[in-house]
Amino acid sequence: MEKIKIMPCLDMKNGRVVKGIHFVEIKDAGDPVESAVLYQKEGADELAMLDIAATLENRKTRLEWVKNVSSVIQIPLTVGGGIASLEDIELVLESGANKVSMNSAAVKNPALIQEAATKFGSSCITVAVDARRNVAMPSGFELVVSGGTKAIGKDAIEWAKQCESLGAGVILPTSMDGDGTQAGYDLEFTKAITDVVKVPVVASGGAGKLEDFYDVVVKAGATILLAASVFHYRIFSVRQVKEFLSEKGIQVIL
Repeated sequence: MEKIKIMPCLDMKNGRVVKGIHFVEIKDAGDPVESAVLYQKEGADELAMLDIAATLENRKTRLEWVKNVSSVIQIPLTVGGGIASLEDIELVLESGANKVSMNSAAVKNPALIQEAATKFGSSCITVAVDARRNVAMPSGFELVVSGGTKAIGKDAIEWAKQCESLGAGVILPTSMDGDGTQAGYDLEFTKAITDVVKVPVVASGGAGKLEDFYDVVVKAGATILLAASVFHYRIFSVRQVKEFLSEKGIQVIL
């Protein structure tokens, strides 16, 4: 079994790390550069940085934020928010990111996934799949875009399969029902995706206690575990999560 990776996430707004609940009720959670340095020191395997207002504000990712954070870390950095073209991807990678995460733009233009994977390599391309429960969908999960503000009547699990076939190297599902709640990852949603794709799946949205990290590996098959609130508010450290998983027999990079 491959080693499980821990990925703190910096949700960015106005140059600061912020955190919300269900994608709203946004609060300040610190300085991105200080946070990045701390998480790397604690043993984070990767880091995510999401410009959460870029799509809603109809603008590109702030490249200076990417440069500032990438310049102080050696671990892989995934950047998302407002990435809508091959040129956007190129600029973000040139600014120091190792991977990009796309969401709304990929839904609007699925060919972008294929073009990006061909030009930059699948391993650089993450597709974020945001969803909420809707019994009208075949899988019970409906795709949402524009920072969680717009449901589009498309089945989220079917879309994840399509993303993989187009060349996405990583799928990052977030359940809006769980985001920021610290009530645990949405195991049902995560497993529905790991059941249909072979690429790595990032568990995201809702981690609140150490057991949540264990459960999403064992019960839902995730291999990269993303969390924000629990790290930003120092409920526990990246090191504590890794030690807990290791004691439970899960392979991690200590």
